[in-house]
Amino acid sequence: MNHSAPGAASQMSDIELANLSRTIDYSGIRSIPEIWAIVKQRFPQTVALHDPHTTPEIKLTYTDLYQQIQQFASGLQALGINPNPTDTIPPRVALFADNSPRWLIADQGIMTAGAANAVRGATADPEELLYIIQDSGSTALVVENLALLKKLQARLPDLPIELIVLLSDEEPETSLTLTTVKFSQVMATGANRPFKPANHNHQTLATLLYTSGTTGKPKGVMLTHGNLLHQLTTFGTILQPEPGESALSILPSWHAYERTVEYFLLSQGCTQIYTNIRYFKQDFKTCKPQYMVSVPRIWESIYEAVQKQFREQPPKKQKLVNFLLSASQQYIEARRIFQGLTLNLKPASDSEKLIARIKSILLSPVHAIAEKLVYQKVREATGGRFKWAISGGGSLAAHLDNFFEIANIGLLVGYGLTETSPVLTVRRPWHNLKGSAGQPIAHTEIKIVDPETKQQLPTGQRGLVLGRGPQIMQGYYLNPQATAKAIDSEGWFDTGDLGWLTLGNDLILTGRAKDTIVLSNGENIEPQPIEDACVRSPYIDQIMVVGQDQKSIGALIVPNSEAVQKWAETQNPPIHEIDWNSKKIQDLFRQELNREVQNRPGYRADDRIGPFRLIQEPFSMENGMLTQTLKIKRPVVTEHYRDMIDGMF
Repeated sequence: MNHSAPGAASQMSDIELANLSRTIDYSGIRSIPEIWAIVKQRFPQTVALHDPHTTPEIKLTYTDLYQQIQQFASGLQALGINPNPTDTIPPRVALFADNSPRWLIADQGIMTAGAANAVRGATADPEELLYIIQDSGSTALVVENLALLKKLQARLPDLPIELIVLLSDEEPETSLTLTTVKFSQVMATGANRPFKPANHNHQTLATLLYTSGTTGKPKGVMLTHGNLLHQLTTFGTILQPEPGESALSILPSWHAYERTVEYFLLSQGCTQIYTNIRYFKQDFKTCKPQYMVSVPRIWESIYEAVQKQFREQPPKKQKLVNFLLSASQQYIEARRIFQGLTLNLKPASDSEKLIARIKSILLSPVHAIAEKLVYQKVREATGGRFKWAISGGGSLAAHLDNFFEIANIGLLVGYGLTETSPVLTVRRPWHNLKGSAGQPIAHTEIKIVDPETKQQLPTGQRGLVLGRGPQIMQGYYLNPQATAKAIDSEGWFDTGDLGWLTLGNDLILTGRAKDTIVLSNGENIEPQPIEDACVRSPYIDQIMVVGQDQKSIGALIVPNSEAVQKWAETQNPPIHEIDWNSKKIQDLFRQELNREVQNRPGYRADDRIGPFRLIQEPFSMENGMLTQTLKIKRPVVTEHYRDMIDGMF
């Protein structure tokens, strides 16, 4: 189901073609593993992977990385992972581990050996991991450590697993009936065996990434080498990293977004530095990176840390900082107008541009003072050499977009899904339109259609976002019905998101047609199971979970007034007149929400409901908030209570 984008697809501009000419050309390769021999030859002694948080810390050059990938691949082949030339799909190897140099060696070793991997993080629910093994038909399992293996081992004999590899150097337990080896044993085996090259091409399955389904089981997204290579060979139109520059890696390496950007930066001879939530602010200062792949939550935490420092200043200094920030805000808003970087469908007139130009000139001395007194210090927190971050996995709040533009910290926003490998659109450094998700990347088409009729809508009109291009997945593994629902006969993928296009072809996202809520840390939350758990409370009549792009989910609750009244009469002293905003009533609902959510199967910390509001008007067909089958019309409710929802967060 791979479709090349036709002539209407986003073609490269002169700027993009010039940018691409400044990066290493990989357009002639057929698979991801071919990168490593090329980059080893060009940068043999450049550090590829650096993990400063291990003892001793790990530094692997491109020569080391290439050799270890080849060795791991040879070891897997010796242990029985060998593709059959007649098979249309390569053998699958489940890889359940978190960020580390060994993750990349395993990931690329599996592909180099001729297999495809089915990936997930080590902290996922064991039931989900067992389902992935079963659904993918994986015959081998590469697992982070013994602790995770113990959670899975009782069920492994019932699955097609024949080989287990521990990425740690722990000794496998003798009680295991399946062949189990540790990382060093695979490497030793591979060192003494000739490597048999795999015969991959653009259509060969590279990886299976499982999405969390709204109902039923997760679906395996089939990404081919061609899908991933489209991303790797087009990112150079946006960024041109220099060999030896570094990038902080904080998102899960198995995630499509982090993974494809990692492949790209490594293909250009950069150094990847592993960090985590605990250390990333410190690593910014000590490692002084040029790049980072991030989710909005990272920038929220940096912003909050800066704001905390501002609040700790003496009152007079706080007043000065607030004045400077306000002046700079006006300065960047004026600058956007004369640069043509505003979201208005109607471009600014010549007179409006002239007024904005004059305003920016008048404000520029104040902005320059603020730059020296305040923003320079903010940039020092990122190490002082930072060039660009690409933020994805949810839209960036306007106040963050504004603040980092004021502080001159390069922040681009991209958009896509696992099914699109993942990038469909991204802002350009020379066209960084705030509030947008950017323009389509090369060879990619975006169109907006009516959600019901699927007819294309004119520029500026909101509808369902469809995408088409070489990065669209091959389909959902062994699930042709779901594939046909997601990708039409012309190759258009239904993103499930709502948005509109500007005259400049920038995508503006306005909401989700499907129910999934994406938090600012990139976590996907399915509201229905949480809502189903909450309405078990006798005091909750109806509930709608909200929180798109927020730190936590919240809820709009229609209380069961009768049940609450009865509860109120049992209190000491009895409550005769209910004040819905009183502490007692709020505490009652907080207690109910916490209990019901935490008691539901598969509870995760991100499922906890943060802020909530009690509303007295039930959702009904009469007020247009329920469908005829009594389902809540989320977009209608969200729009109706927009101010209340915004106020919660």
